[in-house]
Amino acid sequence: MKTYSAKAADVEKKWVMIDAEGLVVGRLAAIVALRLRGKHKATYTAHVDCGDNVIIINAAKAILTGRKVEQKVYYKHTGYIGGIKERTAKSILAGRFPERIVEKAVERMLPEGPLGRRQLANLRVYPHAEHPHEAQQPEKLDVGAMSRKNKRIA
Repeated sequence: MKTYSAKAADVEKKWVMIDAEGLVVGRLAAIVALRLRGKHKATYTAHVDCGDNVIIINAAKAILTGRKVEQKVYYKHTGYIGGIKERTAKSILAGRFPERIVEKAVERMLPEGPLGRRQLANLRVYPHAEHPHEAQQPEKLDVGAMSRKNKRIA
């Protein structure tokens, strides 16, 4: 029996929409990363982008559990000596782009390299309920119903 290896032309990409309101960020990111990579499909091939296009709405309303809002720190480096900068999750959520918490969580669950960057390009995150992808007719995915631990009521 031969091992199946998907070709880029054989891949069928669906559009999936997830409402992140009340969902736990880490659990949401794990499910989204799985969808972006295509590991939920029987035709998964490690070196081919066979994942779906994922739209996340209400990303600003996703929840960090425990004391992560105060304690979680995001670092970036300016490129200069001693140029490390840090921000807490609380300051990011209160800032201009609160959806970046979800974006970073998903990005860090994808592989590094050209394939991971291509898969991350299939992710669209919006802080509110409106999005410009109605023409793609995205299928709704209820992540909160998959497990009782995925959803928290604040």
